[in-house]
Parts: sequence; structure tokens; C-alpha cells
Amino acid sequence: MMCDERLWSQQVAALAADCRVHCGDITQDNSIAAIAERVLDAAPPRFALAGLSMGGIVAMEIMRSAPERVERLALLDTNFRADNPERKVQRNRQLTELGALGLEQLMRDELLPAYLAHEHPDTQQILDEVLDMGLRLGDEVFVRQSIALRDRLDSSSVLAGIDCPTLVLCGEQDRLCSVELHREMAEKISGSSLQVIPHCGHLATMEQPGRVIAEMRYWLYSD
Repeated sequence: MMCDERLWSQQVAALAADCRVHCGDITQDNSIAAIAERVLDAAPPRFALAGLSMGGIVAMEIMRSAPERVERLALLDTNFRADNPERKVQRNRQLTELGALGLEQLMRDELLPAYLAHEHPDTQQILDEVLDMGLRLGDEVFVRQSIALRDRLDSSSVLAGIDCPTLVLCGEQDRLCSVELHREMAEKISGSSLQVIPHCGHLATMEQPGRVIAEMRYWLYSD
């Protein structure tokens, strides 16, 4: 949520020599189903699919609607469940407060504090970049993405039907999408691989880019 292609910049740079890499646009629609359709419209007939957090939620929706197009799947720091009632109340409050607080203050108060592992040495640098991504996207994207996440479907039944090579990955200190949640996810997906990255919070691609690159290379090229 509220991230642009910079979320994946180090992985794209590392993989671009061997793969044609495309970052899907998840900013234009206010439902997960519509976002997934937009990503599919811009994608080749068959592709490997990776998503982090909201991107992972979109990836699971793609597996609901067009699983035949996905050769491999990677779900990073994400959540297969629908928003619970408490989380929906929180999102509605944030939408109400957006005009009064402003996007920057809302992100500083409620989004950024939970993103990273406390011990990460580059915490402030990464948070500054995440804030810049969010401010560049702006209020309208925040509203659309909040509504899409608030109203999304549960994807538990989708996971059970996934039969392509699947990587499930999360930071050991992810406070938004727990390790236990990812263990559940991996148990539901037959033959999936679970990787838990130490010294890492919710934004694994930015906090531990080298480890994520290594896991993605193995995911892409292993039989």
C-alpha cells in the first residue's frame, strides 16, 4: 500500500539481466478484483508473479481469477484473510481523518511505525523513501487502496487450489503480517516453500534485499 516500483528496485536490477520484469499498477482502482484485472491486462500470457503485502493480496486475486496464466507464485509479507471488523473500523477512521490530518501525518502516525524491524540499521533512510513514495502517489490513491483492502475477499479457498511452484516469504519481525500467518499460508499451498528472514520486518525487499534476491532466484530457476 502506498508504494511504487521502488519497493522492488533492487530485485528488478538483479533479475533484469535474465528476466523481463514488469511492475503491475495497483494504484488506479478501488477493488482488488479490478486491480487484478488491470495487472492481468498488462501481463504476458504466462508469467511468474510476485507480490508483497497489498501486492500479495492482488496476486492471490489473480490466482482466483486466472491461475492458468501463472507459472510461479511468490507471496511476501502478506495476508490471505479479509479485513476483520476492527481493521475495517480503523480504515474508515483513516479515510475520515485524511482531510484533517493530511497524508503525510497519517502515514507518519499510522503506517510507517509498523513497517520495519526496530534493529534495522537503515530504518530512517528506508522510512523516508517509503514516505516519499506515498506522498508521490497522493490522497486519491490512499483512498482507492484503503477501500480495496477494506472490502477484499478472504482468499483461504484460493490457496488450497494453487499448484504452481510457490514461495511464501516474510520477515521474522513483521508486525503487520505475522510469521504464524505465513506458516498457515504455506500449509494451505501444497508443496510451497516457507522462508522466514531474520532481522527483517514487513518490507523485506527493502530491508533485506540480498536475501530476497537469493530466494527469488531459487524460486525462479529451481525445478
